[in-house]
Amino acid sequence: MSGTSTDGIDVALVRISGAPPRIAAKLENFLTLPFPPAVRAALLRVAEGRPTTTGEVSQLNFLLGELFARAALEACRRFRVSPGRIALVGSHGHTIFHQGQRSAFLGSPRVASTLQIGEPAVIAERTKITTVADFRPADMAAGGQGAPLVPFVDYLLYQNSRFGRVALNLGGIANVTVIPAGARPEQVFAFDTGPGNMVMDGLVRHFSRGRQAYDRDARIGRRGRMLPQLLDELLRDPYFRRPPPKSAGREQYGEAYCRRLLAWGRRHSARPADLLRTATMLTALSIVDAFHRWILPRAKIRQMIVSGGGAHNPLVMAQLQAALPGIEILGSAELGVPQDAKEAFAFAVLAYETFHGRPANLPGSTGAKQAAILGKICQPPNKRR
Repeated sequence: MSGTSTDGIDVALVRISGAPPRIAAKLENFLTLPFPPAVRAALLRVAEGRPTTTGEVSQLNFLLGELFARAALEACRRFRVSPGRIALVGSHGHTIFHQGQRSAFLGSPRVASTLQIGEPAVIAERTKITTVADFRPADMAAGGQGAPLVPFVDYLLYQNSRFGRVALNLGGIANVTVIPAGARPEQVFAFDTGPGNMVMDGLVRHFSRGRQAYDRDARIGRRGRMLPQLLDELLRDPYFRRPPPKSAGREQYGEAYCRRLLAWGRRHSARPADLLRTATMLTALSIVDAFHRWILPRAKIRQMIVSGGGAHNPLVMAQLQAALPGIEILGSAELGVPQDAKEAFAFAVLAYETFHGRPANLPGSTGAKQAAILGKICQPPNKRR
């Protein structure tokens, strides 16, 4: 898994058996390997929509395939597991463009698209392991937004007959899966609430001139004060008022968005720590707004289970707890999957379902007209089924 924060390549080793509704999935091990600095810079630049060429995108696609393959083999080495014992590689790839909403394009009024790179044929060839990748287009072809896809796994992990739960993932973008008490799969709904770590990380990279990738333990944000005028302006974003299903990405909350905050800061002589504190509150309060606007009117929620890098930000977590006092907040590690491993774990399960020819999107979460078998399978030569 390589997420929108572009932190690195997450590798989860997962033991899976069974079939829905009784899939048994256990995380055996997990690691994160950093991107080479030049590759990370190129991914951020291309995903921000800066000038590029088809040649650069093509080269990045194959280079990432090589890096993902090396990551899988390095994980096997560190975990002391022979690659021959691995049945499948599931690779989400790296998103360089995602537009879930249909819009006019070249005379057509209804085009939506997504593009994840990291060539799976290269992964399959280098590892000699059957590889499943490119999960999102099948859902979009069925009329969905291609995101979020993790709700299928959230439902398997967190469904409860007695009380409702929300799974919150704080990656570059924040997203929620809402699982009412005793819910059937078709009653689950999910959506992206807005920025997760993306805006905070962008500001930190700018202020540190690239020396820091994120605000570790909210050390910078805790030194700042919130800027109410700026926060009020940011919370008027029309995205927050748009009803689910909906998805967001770097197109909305990437570099251009950060430039807007920085310009506001220059006009009002705001300190870097104040801007970062306000961006941190934006993440937390946009999630709270989503709860009051879209979740609590539809479901009674007792627990929220948090994963992703933002789960380690004490300012975000404290604000969520203060603003949602009736909801118990847990880290996903308390229920078996560490916060940083959750998405990689989820795409292992999705790859398993694809290989067995079973649909794994939840139309109530993505807006698809029907369930879809996600992904494409690359089979290496002479691989026994």
